[in-house]
Amino acid sequence: MILKEKKTQVILENATHEGDTGSPEVQIAILTARINELTDHLRIHKHDNHSRRGLLMMVALLYIPHF
Repeated sequence: MILKEKKTQVILENATHEGDTGSPEVQIAILTARINELTDHLRIHKHDNHSRRGLLMMVALLYIPHF
């Protein structure tokens, strides 16, 4: 789970204007940060299948086109 401080930092780094939390750039940056944290977690806890399923669902969000 991404910490509030890290999420705020990611939002500030990728915001297109002040107060921006919903632009595609920010949303993808937050999702990428969550995926990176889960990937690091799974390197340590190889048998954590619940987290692995969550990771696969998040990765699928990036590649399935939403119209």
